[in-house]
Amino acid sequence: MSEQPGNNPNDGSDLGRAGQERLEGSIAPPQLGNNFIVDPTVLDSLPIPGTELITAFNYGMSLWGRTAKLVCRLPTGGHINYFLKVTAFDEVGKVMTEGEFESLKEMHVTSPVFVPKPFAWGRYGRSQPETYFLLAEFRNVGEQPPDPVKFTARLAELHRTSRSPTGKFGFHTTTCHAFLTQITDCWDESWSRLFQRQLAHMVFMDQERNGKWQDFQAVCDLTLENVVPRLLEPLQSEGRSIKPCLIHGDLWDENTATDMDTGEPFVFDAGSMYAHNEYEIGNWRAPRHRLSDQSYIRNYKRNFPISEPEEEWDARNLLYSLRYDLATFIHYPRSNLRQSVFDGMTELCRTYFPDELRQAQQDLRIPMLRQPSVNKDGSRDVG
Repeated sequence: MSEQPGNNPNDGSDLGRAGQERLEGSIAPPQLGNNFIVDPTVLDSLPIPGTELITAFNYGMSLWGRTAKLVCRLPTGGHINYFLKVTAFDEVGKVMTEGEFESLKEMHVTSPVFVPKPFAWGRYGRSQPETYFLLAEFRNVGEQPPDPVKFTARLAELHRTSRSPTGKFGFHTTTCHAFLTQITDCWDESWSRLFQRQLAHMVFMDQERNGKWQDFQAVCDLTLENVVPRLLEPLQSEGRSIKPCLIHGDLWDENTATDMDTGEPFVFDAGSMYAHNEYEIGNWRAPRHRLSDQSYIRNYKRNFPISEPEEEWDARNLLYSLRYDLATFIHYPRSNLRQSVFDGMTELCRTYFPDELRQAQQDLRIPMLRQPSVNKDGSRDVG
């Protein structure tokens, strides 16, 4: 189990022009590095009493923390390895770490072959800034992303066999997309309503960090108020229904791998919730991900049929991709992905609400009098 994105998180240079250039070539496997100093709180959290740490090495790379391989001796004399991830983001690090732990735990129960088992999370003793750790089962990272046939079969199995504890969409705690919180700590019978809050939350965080762009705000408002219900409410109307599926929440090339010891695909670094299964695939639309290759999408559809209405699959996929792309832009503000999201929203608005789009564009010629319509919690005000 490893994380190894290779560039500075504030750079964005790995995303290509506008974040949409296709990446070529293979991903280098993670390497063992120098010795890693392990905090005593981690040793106290080892799951088998009497286990002793032999050594620890830096293992791979993480955009938002440090990762290590722990080599330990069991009381019986045998050896076992553990994966350790350490994040130093104060309170944000706590939310990130707890959310990832709860995500992996929920997924591992449903699909233990596909998801490494998490053992513990907690805070380093007296560290400043506040530092949090996640201790999990170690797996040797091989090919990234894995074989499309095996990988999509395992992913579809997770989606298909998972069961929401409430029968609703949401999750029991807050999870994150990297360091950005998601609206997950809630339960809702309506997928359209929950996704609307998810997207609105990202729009708010983008405004907060990058300032308002009036043209963008206009299509954001129209997308949230009109396009989202138009595309998602039909999934749960006129006798149709969709199952709340447990999703990983941030599936891209380097959060997936082939286990070098077993040959099985597995995933990690999750920010889960119970959602429409197709939302998971929205992240694969971007050419910057090797998972955008049609072999992955085609094989996934073979394992999990498209939701009705089938003819709107691509429009829903574009809508779902906007949430991922906007979050990625917030992480990589030099990437120009905001323009890509603007273009995608404009395309959807032009397709489904052309008159309203023209009116919104005309209104931009008049000084904007409305207050920002998106609140931090994803709720909306009428201006």
